[in-house]
Amino acid sequence: MQKIKAEIKIIGVNPFIFLPDDVLEEIFKQAGKNKGPIQIKGTINDTPYTQKLVKFRGDWRLYINLKMQKNSPKRIGEIIDITK
Repeated sequence: MQKIKAEIKIIGVNPFIFLPDDVLEEIFKQAGKNKGPIQIKGTINDTPYTQKLVKFRGDWRLYINLKMQKNSPKRIGEIIDITK
């Protein structure tokens, strides 16, 4: 299990994080694909999540919803610990 730190960013009204290239490559390898939504599981600040990794405007993004991180729209710029 890889553990990384990531900054919550926002596009439109949607909070998200970018994952490092080496993490993305491992996800693609495990999923057997690198197109379309890819479901992943892990933790954010030790809270379990299940979410889809999606490509939008040329970048892969893991959107952070309210189930994953309480008050996520108000936490833009916060650094979180995430595992996948």
